[in-house]
Amino acid sequence: MLRMLVLVPALMACLMAGARPDTVYVAHGADRTPRIVRAAGDATEVIESRPMTGDTLTCGELCFVRLPRLRLVLCIGQSNMAGRGPMDAAAADTLQGVYLFNDRGAFERAVDPMNRYSNIRKELSMQQVGPVGGFAARYHEATGEAIGVVVNARGGSSIEEWLPGSATDYAARALERLREAQPWGDVVAVLWHQGEANSAHPERYEAQLRRLIDLVREACGNASLPVVFGEISRWNWTGRPEGTEPFNAMLRALRIPHTACVSSVGLEPMKDESDPHFSAASQRELGRRYAEALLRLENPESEN
Repeated sequence: MLRMLVLVPALMACLMAGARPDTVYVAHGADRTPRIVRAAGDATEVIESRPMTGDTLTCGELCFVRLPRLRLVLCIGQSNMAGRGPMDAAAADTLQGVYLFNDRGAFERAVDPMNRYSNIRKELSMQQVGPVGGFAARYHEATGEAIGVVVNARGGSSIEEWLPGSATDYAARALERLREAQPWGDVVAVLWHQGEANSAHPERYEAQLRRLIDLVREACGNASLPVVFGEISRWNWTGRPEGTEPFNAMLRALRIPHTACVSSVGLEPMKDESDPHFSAASQRELGRRYAEALLRLENPESEN
């Protein structure tokens, strides 16, 4: 199905200023460009869809580029997955070989904040550096493949809010976006980072996480789809004597086929130990750990 692409203001400004051709990405299997509507002074200009006979097509100030088939990764959870690490100089770097699914049904070059297109997020200003950038950069480096990330997190959400039967059913909302992205590639993994909202009751969590993993795998049609989840922070921001250790110990002990748990040991807080959020540097390190865990799941013989 052809889509109409409405250009974001920054791109429209570049076009109106007569800058070099701007890139619009096209899915690997598409044989036509999207129909584009853009501002042209006080009027609106429409660039109709046209045949895409090669991997690139220049049309005036636009350059359409066909992407290779992407390795799609769904990234979901609460605030640490959404990203609360302060935006720093490194956050301005566009990642090579990594593409972010946007709110117009297409992929664009990935740059923080990665959760800005989530259909369940909190205010845009709250979306900052999370683990997705560190994950995707390392995963691309290791595989050499083009990576497409679909990031759909919600700060403060409990696992109950992600499950069917809840008023929110955040998993269904995330899977909507993943289905929209699937013409662009193959779903290879799910990353889940959540638990701060459930840390007081680790005894309930395993059954809930198993249920979430089952429904995501069923939606993707892959009973062996790799799922990687991560420990929450190890310092005690909870006000409970036992802190986060019972919850993290439960995560480490889970034995769910084709899953892995990522350690948060050594990671640092965003502000101080009253804050459950990781710093920007620790978010990137956490993301790299997610990538290494996924690579081990994909290549179990490499551990031998």
